[in-house]
Amino acid sequence: MDGGYREASVAPAKASGVPRGSDYRVSHPALQPQYTDVPTKMPARLAPPRYPVPRGTTELATIYDTPEAALEGIEDGMTIMVGGFVSAGTPSNLLLALKARGTTRLTTVSNNIGLGDHLDDLCENRQIAKAITTFAIRASGGRKSRFEEQYRAGEVELELVPQGTLAERIRAGGAGIGGFLTRTGVGTVAAEGKEVHTYNGEQYLLERPLRADVALLKAHQADTLGNLAYRQAGLNFNPAMATAADLVIAEVEEIVQPGEIDPRLVVTPAVYVDRIVRCDRMEVRWDGS
Repeated sequence: MDGGYREASVAPAKASGVPRGSDYRVSHPALQPQYTDVPTKMPARLAPPRYPVPRGTTELATIYDTPEAALEGIEDGMTIMVGGFVSAGTPSNLLLALKARGTTRLTTVSNNIGLGDHLDDLCENRQIAKAITTFAIRASGGRKSRFEEQYRAGEVELELVPQGTLAERIRAGGAGIGGFLTRTGVGTVAAEGKEVHTYNGEQYLLERPLRADVALLKAHQADTLGNLAYRQAGLNFNPAMATAADLVIAEVEEIVQPGEIDPRLVVTPAVYVDRIVRCDRMEVRWDGS
């Protein structure tokens, strides 16, 4: 490749344990493309430009000094969306601050709980009343999360939602769509209490949109306006959740000035983001421990 760059090939995913069509190779850091002979200083012609900011632009998001301060106003009984997949792209600092805040009777919306994430930590003080999620029970019965223990004891409520349906319900909530039809879950426990419609001889479930009082997100970068750029697997549910909550709070690893993020990398526009806080990166726990 011109400029002294050379991209090494990516080893194919092993057949065992990696489902066909899986994005495992894309998300797992050990399987990311490796680069060799990268210059220590990027040539000027390849350096990212500073992009102009439209005249009249004002700061939209409020920048907070600490995660605790960023959670100001979150009250008992609220519904909170939490971005992340296992612990990748999870707002861990905000979750630990929420635990310390002691807010209770929460309804949480997330891809998982108790699979390497700090959302499960809130169950230590019984702060969660209901979880709307896809993965709440470990495949291995040898180690239970706090949420699973409380669920099996009848102390918390669980609404189990297929992953694709969960993502679409969140997207529908952000887009103002009143509902959608899907064949996923027909004839299973996922259909209990839902309307069933027949179209062209096939049965479909009517799924309702999801919205929340607050969304807690994790992004790699933000500018002072609130535009968010994500890193690799950190995308997951974060962009959709940013559109489906009344208050959006993002923890980021870096805050830069407007124009310093390539606009092609901005996934969540500042118009969706209310608060940002810079936090140190926390280790991603891929093993779910």
